Amino acid sequence: MTGPLDGVKVVDFTRVLAGPHFTKILLDLGARVLKIEDPKRGDISRLGSPQTGKFSHYFAQQNAGKICVSIDLNSSKGQQIIARLVEDADVVAENFRPGTLRPFGFDYDSVKKINPGIIYVSISGYGQTGPLKNRAAFAPTVAAEAGIADARFRHVGIDKEDIKKMGSDFSHPDVYTGVEGAVACLSALYSREKTGRGQHIDVAMAATMLAVHEKAHAELAGMDDSQDGEPFMLTAPHSRFIGISSGEVIVIAASPVWTPVLKRYAQMMRRWDLLSDPRYLTPELRRKNFKFLMKEVVAWAATFRSVSDLEAQVRESGLALGELKTMKEFAESDWGQHWGAIRELDDGEGGIIKVPGLPWKFSDTECEPGSRLAMRGMDNRQVLKELGYSEKEIKEFYMDGTISEGPF
Repeated sequence: MTGPLDGVKVVDFTRVLAGPHFTKILLDLGARVLKIEDPKRGDISRLGSPQTGKFSHYFAQQNAGKICVSIDLNSSKGQQIIARLVEDADVVAENFRPGTLRPFGFDYDSVKKINPGIIYVSISGYGQTGPLKNRAAFAPTVAAEAGIADARFRHVGIDKEDIKKMGSDFSHPDVYTGVEGAVACLSALYSREKTGRGQHIDVAMAATMLAVHEKAHAELAGMDDSQDGEPFMLTAPHSRFIGISSGEVIVIAASPVWTPVLKRYAQMMRRWDLLSDPRYLTPELRRKNFKFLMKEVVAWAATFRSVSDLEAQVRESGLALGELKTMKEFAESDWGQHWGAIRELDDGEGGIIKVPGLPWKFSDTECEPGSRLAMRGMDNRQVLKELGYSEKEIKEFYMDGTISEGPF
């Protein structure tokens, strides 16, 4: 493993998505990540669909390259093994409900007695302290509680009374929280280089979703731009998709309801009369007559024979255009091949699981993302031998249930 975090050791208690995505980022940057799973039942994401060969695609995307050990935290022998693992670790990661690891002796206060320099990252729905600390949290529940779902429903015109149209979408609270956890962890590692001190990092999914919402400033003020006045900057979320004559669907990243953008639309379309048209003189009038304005845009776009021809004129006005594609189409395009947008993983039975490549490139550091997939406990022997346990002791651990391995 190479990368800027080469030499960093992570003991990873996390499961499902938010925590595994956080530790995946560290691994892709070069860290050695030891994934700890319960001997009776592993990370539930191993059961996720679809399955190819021996592995869940869901599990593979977040856990490829991790070293998988399965140790019973309820046993004293298991606790001794974990204690030895954290002795020289740089990072411990967990995403249980607050306090879950305390009875086993692996909460932050206990771990820092073993390793004072540890960076201990706890990910939860609402934080390690406070009135909501014990609430279970998943992406849909956090999106609902934090106002993210409400803002989206208003944005797409779903009335609160129309419950049938309401639905959760992607697990953004989990993924964003994993990213924020990585940012905080890297900052703490840098701080430790200067101070020599480790610390506990508390990352809350709810706080993350407030922090990453670009219109939180308006939401917190109780302001709503879905009905009246100028759209709040920068209007890209108000962009509409347009079908063109060649059959493609495109989007221009701005809304002409916003006055500065209307001027760019007029330039783009060579239609300066739009600026003086009585129907479009104010944001309120453009909202009221939006379907007529968009009808003119669609008619103009239909005069182009291809997306590339249309994009050339859109660019002249300082706007951006994108064509609607599937992820597969885009990742397999010339750009995707150039970037390395797809990684292929061995599913353990000769098949392939495709997952995304890395989102960044370093000019002076070669990052090699993890590609090896491991069954639960598959790396028990390797890790225990590195800790100095004999083959006899390892066999005894298997016999008494301290460690195990299996598909789940």
